[in-house]
Amino acid sequence: MRFFAIYQSLLDVLLINCCVAFSQYVVLRAGVFSLATSGIVSIGAYTGAVLTMRYGLPAWAGLLAGTAFGALVSIILSLPLARLRGAFQAIATISFMQIVVSVTLYAESITSGALGIHNIPKLVSTGTLVVVVAALIWLLSSINASSIGRAFDAIREDETVAVALGISIVKYHTIAFALSGAIAGLAGALLAYNTRAIDPEQFGFGLLVIALATVVLGGRVSVWGPVVGATLLTLLPELIRPLADQRLIVYGALLMIVIIYLPEGIVDTLKARWSRKSAPPQISAG
Repeated sequence: MRFFAIYQSLLDVLLINCCVAFSQYVVLRAGVFSLATSGIVSIGAYTGAVLTMRYGLPAWAGLLAGTAFGALVSIILSLPLARLRGAFQAIATISFMQIVVSVTLYAESITSGALGIHNIPKLVSTGTLVVVVAALIWLLSSINASSIGRAFDAIREDETVAVALGISIVKYHTIAFALSGAIAGLAGALLAYNTRAIDPEQFGFGLLVIALATVVLGGRVSVWGPVVGATLLTLLPELIRPLADQRLIVYGALLMIVIIYLPEGIVDTLKARWSRKSAPPQISAG
């Protein structure tokens, strides 16, 4: 119990990072190069915090509102992005993230500007975070095994083939944006209710890099990829405390090693190698 009490806050951060990673995972699995996750997390966080601090709404209402608002903003964002691909999607979504950060900085009457919102009631416990992460793993696993997941895979591998199979790219990209936005909005509200304080700096490029790196490290096919990636990036700063000032260098080196030796991410590459080893040997006809 003493060990749990010491590392409980770290576990909370890990679980919240898993939720953020799931949001990024959904769009990458669907072949969408969106980097809007941190912006949507910000929207969910401020939505939950404002509704509770100013209007006295309970946590469940703030979580639902953050989730719904995140999904709505993502659907609206998906409309212009439907015509963009690759680097153009990335640039557009980074611009969106920067717009959200600017709004939170200058809309002081709502967000308190650069000071952020503090003394938010801690309404989300570690147990709640565990339940949410478990529910998201089940939900995403179910989607991956459904026709939606198969459509995501087809689009990610080759859009031309997907269109030939009768798959609507716009439809499934919109579904991916909506699901990703809902998860990101939920993650933001959970963050606000767990950490008790939020400010614009939390939702800038730092969070964007973490969200993207977790999926690159863990893998973007298996639902366990984001969990492994989030675990590594959350625990790594604790393991390299003497190199705290060089942590970005360590992150970069780790990403390079994984990209070179585990190009599909840790989980997906290891699963593929295990499948090849477990496959029965081929008997030649000669």
